[in-house]
Amino acid sequence: MRGNLEKMTASLQDTVQYALPVGEHAVPLNELLGQRLSLHFTGAIHCCACGRKTRKSYSQGHCYPCMKSLARCDMCILKPETCHFDQGTCREPEWGQSHCLVPHYVYLANTSGIKVGITRHSQIPTRWIDQGAVQATPVYKVASRRISGEVEVAIAGFMADKTNWRALLKGEPEKIDLAARLAGVRDEIAGRLDGIAAQFGAQAVTAVDEPVTEINYPVLEYPGKIVSHNFDKNPDVSGILLGIKGQYLIFDTGVINVRKYTGYEVELDF
Repeated sequence: MRGNLEKMTASLQDTVQYALPVGEHAVPLNELLGQRLSLHFTGAIHCCACGRKTRKSYSQGHCYPCMKSLARCDMCILKPETCHFDQGTCREPEWGQSHCLVPHYVYLANTSGIKVGITRHSQIPTRWIDQGAVQATPVYKVASRRISGEVEVAIAGFMADKTNWRALLKGEPEKIDLAARLAGVRDEIAGRLDGIAAQFGAQAVTAVDEPVTEINYPVLEYPGKIVSHNFDKNPDVSGILLGIKGQYLIFDTGVINVRKYTGYEVELDF
């Protein structure tokens, strides 16, 4: 089959169930574990927003004009504490209203170790699966994306806010008591949270106590050495599918981050 790649879809079950969108097709992947899978990049890239053909992909699947004009590609998506909606300079005010000025959660997750992150209320547990977390739990509910960024920055002073993708793909991390780790930094971040409440209102940040979600990934075997496939350097990716974790396909020949190649046209054989 042939079509443009999109990020894998995933369903949280006893073991995460994955499907790979290729054009109009959605290929169930769990049943292909242990089998040979081949992806050939045709050389064509189409913008995931407007569909135009582009020589290079920006911001995970966008053409250059869309990267420069769409709010989802602005720097505040990577650094939400820099949101400038209230200054009247949002690239797409309606998009900002529906995606940023809505409740968000600040969460703790165990990916390659403990990390803090943020997500819209509607993206739980998708966000956690996309990051390859084996444990995750929301710890604060906030009124907007900007506020979630402020809280994340406060916590990130004491723990990571990024995942080591190589460590992620080398095996399962040791389990972590997420609640205990948060309790260990509450006193240190209390002053910062009080400042956020003073700026945005007393109800802007609310602590939540939710059970930890445990996530199991369909992996037969983790690689001993991480080799990364890159469509821009080699159009052919082929091997025995050994596992799927986060947005990575794990082959006996190396790993590939599917989300990185959103909009790339591929031919898939299995």
